[in-house]
Amino acid sequence: MRLCFLVEEHYRHDGMPLDVARQLTAWGHRVDVLRPGDSLLAISEAVRAGSHDAWVLKTVSGGPGLTLLDAAAAVGLTTVNDVRSIRGVRDKALAAVIARTRGLPVPVTYAAARWERLAEIPAVEYPLVVKPADGSSGRAVRLVPTPDHLLALGPELAGEGLLIAQPYVPNSGTDLKVYCVDGEFYATERCSPLHPGQGARERQVPLAGEVARIAAQVGEVFGLDLYGVDVLLGPDGPVVVDVNDFPSFRQVPDAVARVARAVLRLARSGTAVSAPTPELVAAGGYGQPGYGRGEFGRGEFGRREFGGAI
Repeated sequence: MRLCFLVEEHYRHDGMPLDVARQLTAWGHRVDVLRPGDSLLAISEAVRAGSHDAWVLKTVSGGPGLTLLDAAAAVGLTTVNDVRSIRGVRDKALAAVIARTRGLPVPVTYAAARWERLAEIPAVEYPLVVKPADGSSGRAVRLVPTPDHLLALGPELAGEGLLIAQPYVPNSGTDLKVYCVDGEFYATERCSPLHPGQGARERQVPLAGEVARIAAQVGEVFGLDLYGVDVLLGPDGPVVVDVNDFPSFRQVPDAVARVARAVLRLARSGTAVSAPTPELVAAGGYGQPGYGRGEFGRGEFGRREFGGAI
């Protein structure tokens, strides 16, 4: 098969997805790697040429690769994940609205284009977690204990664009990362960036049934195939605080091969298995299976062989 990986500059040296591209190459497939942030692309001709079986994107929020993926999808080419699904989670304000509307356990979310407007949030909602709506990799995430602290943090938040604020969910200082690869689920716990030095070292952990069902519902709601869900175990149960398309898959056993096989399956079918249905996710254990639905375009495109573009 012939595949195109769009890799933003932020992930130029990351193992995910470059190790996946290398694995696919070792299996005899042709993988072209494009760096949209550092390339001059004849974008209209590249998309029209259509010589790839699927496009895969690893991007930061708002990165130029998403425009190229949009263009490919617009003419019916296969993308992993579906570009509409990616946009649905890249905008954290939009994602929060979609998630709460569909019944996912997500905190009440406030949004403001100017940080000063966040001062209107009632004091009873504090402490708050404030972050950019287009943030990624933990950029500019702040724990704000009181309204006075918000005023002190204001200059740091200025220029971040649309901001969202959510009431802080009390927890042990450990984040739970749930990864979905080809309909199977894996859970990893690691220290929260809001509580450096607290919590457990990063490790794979058993996946509780309730969390597995929530993770499956996330895939169903957003139409994702390869994704990650950040979950906090609060006093009232699991709470979803972020959703990521094509995450790191850290601590997932044999992650590179698993993701590579998933990319191949999606490229071959031209149709995503996508969202595992919550009712079909078994409770407990690692690598829980699920099933679902989703639609991808089928098509091809082409440009540069793997190796020279990195």
